[in-house]
Amino acid sequence: MGKKKEGVFDVRKKIGYLFSMFAVIVVLISGCGGAGDSKDDTFVVGMEAGYAPFNWTQSTDANGAVKIDGSADYAGGYDVALAQKVADGLGKKLVIVKTEWDGLIPALTSGKIDAVMAGMSPTDERRQSIDFSENYYKSHLVLVVKKGGAYDQATSLQDFSGAKITAQLNTFHYSVIDQMPGVVKETAMDNFSSMRVALQSGVIDGYISELPEGITAEAANNSFKMIELEDGFQTAEEDTDTAVGLVKNSALKADVNQILAEISEEERADLMEAAIKNQPAETDTEDDADSGTVIDAKDSSLSFAWIVKIVSENGPMFLRGAGVTLLIALVGTIIGTLIGLLIGVIRTIPKPDSKVKRTLLKIINSLLSIYIEIFRGTPMIVQAMVIYYGSALAFGVDMNRLFAAIFIVSINTGAYMSEIVRGGILSIDKGQFEAAHAIGMNHLQTMKNVVLPQVMRNILPATGNEFVINIKDTSVLNVISVTELYFQTKSVAGNNFRYFESFFVACVIYFIMTFTVTRILRAIEKRLDGPENYVVIQNQMQVQAVENTVKREED
Repeated sequence: MGKKKEGVFDVRKKIGYLFSMFAVIVVLISGCGGAGDSKDDTFVVGMEAGYAPFNWTQSTDANGAVKIDGSADYAGGYDVALAQKVADGLGKKLVIVKTEWDGLIPALTSGKIDAVMAGMSPTDERRQSIDFSENYYKSHLVLVVKKGGAYDQATSLQDFSGAKITAQLNTFHYSVIDQMPGVVKETAMDNFSSMRVALQSGVIDGYISELPEGITAEAANNSFKMIELEDGFQTAEEDTDTAVGLVKNSALKADVNQILAEISEEERADLMEAAIKNQPAETDTEDDADSGTVIDAKDSSLSFAWIVKIVSENGPMFLRGAGVTLLIALVGTIIGTLIGLLIGVIRTIPKPDSKVKRTLLKIINSLLSIYIEIFRGTPMIVQAMVIYYGSALAFGVDMNRLFAAIFIVSINTGAYMSEIVRGGILSIDKGQFEAAHAIGMNHLQTMKNVVLPQVMRNILPATGNEFVINIKDTSVLNVISVTELYFQTKSVAGNNFRYFESFFVACVIYFIMTFTVTRILRAIEKRLDGPENYVVIQNQMQVQAVENTVKREED
């Protein structure tokens, strides 16, 4: 006789253990963040922390860098230095929130931050949404191209005819490409890291930037060259100004302007000079202590020595990011599965005899259908922006970023899992429903004691697939400043300007996580299946157990 196949009661017990673990995780998450500084005592500033020398990310507090909120890393640069002066003048503690460029204005208008200091120009379009302080820096436009390429000797806009040129999304930089006759206007990119990678790989021939960033790019990568044009772009005064972004009618505006007015032009020039000097650029050569080899820091080719160096120096950052990614994916998948089970049970309730109950059930099913269609029909990145920033704008709800991330992943997963669960329920033989009803079970009892334990086994592969998808899809949550793996990788790349190597490391980590999860789930599936030659034992004790359960619930 072979081993007995694991019965429905054993499966139910394991599901109960999983739900208990989930409850513990929720309790732990609810305590995340702890008691921080009062909002009245802080000056919360949003920036990309990836636009050197205005702002960048580094691993220490050297040169006056300020810790990034919700991260173990620090932000440095010209914007940070000025933000610190403003915070000191206000008598408040400076808090830096690292946010994608497109998320800065939503973060400001929703009250997540108090100000934007990210090299932002006070254009008329932006003034419709937010206010600006007086100008705190003025620059002019340059182009960054490949050294030794077809355009590294250009001196005018006409010299770029035929070149593939781009600029950052939602900036006036992108609009001035229209002044360049004969160029191929490539799709705008969301950050300078992406543009540098595209330029280095030959996808574009150049990108438009400002003088300080051009100096940074040229210093960081020996294959880049900054072009200052003799016959340059025509720009409005406001386009080359840089100011502090504030909410409409902000009470801080007058104080910020007064503090900025007290900072002399000479002091501002010194701060920019210091930022350019201290920006995270490498020296020409560097000995790798671990391997004993010499690394060419400005070599643009993919280097195994650089991969080793990046891992050894930034391993904790990658691990923290991977840990947050796994936490969000795991908890989000568990909650999403619970949502799917609940919806699946509701949507398979037989039509009641009572007209009132039929109407109520129809309304509930319609609402559930709307929920499913909306969250299956829109990208998670859009849902993240709407839920995180929209909840603050519409209802004044200030969500913890980690909680918001788990909530977003959970309801997104729930929409998909509900259809998977419904399919799993419909796959169960109708005879089992009839048998359960014959011994007096109602729909809920039938689902709990007979159907769902089998459904859990049947949908396990699909659930595992959702888990793997969630591990990867957490990368979109960087738009709400969640410090998951992709967010941390961008920070590492911003430190060392080695984008290929940094993201190659992230690629390996993602693969390890997804591969490991897949293998574990397959082992669980095999365990639940049992050996091929099992003998099913159904005895009177099992039947009696079902009857006892029904009786207890009826009592």
